Amino acid sequence: MSAPQPPSRREILKPVELLVFAAVAGIFTGLVTLMVTRDMTFALIGFGIAFIVTLVFIAMFALTVKPDDMEKKDIHDQDTGH
Repeated sequence: MSAPQPPSRREILKPVELLVFAAVAGIFTGLVTLMVTRDMTFALIGFGIAFIVTLVFIAMFALTVKPDDMEKKDIHDQDTGH
């Protein structure tokens, strides 16, 4: 049996990349709202809504991706502990 390989740096940073993408979308929306209304409350609400909606869309898109054979084998190995 081969020893389990630690996750790669890309696998570790993938969730952070997705959160940063959602944060950038939220900041953009918040700044546009702030420039249009000049009201910080509306800007924060816009930021929050855009951040959450972006996270939901990213999660939905991630669910649509089907794992390939290598990923299926990796998932099976992790489930069985081998």
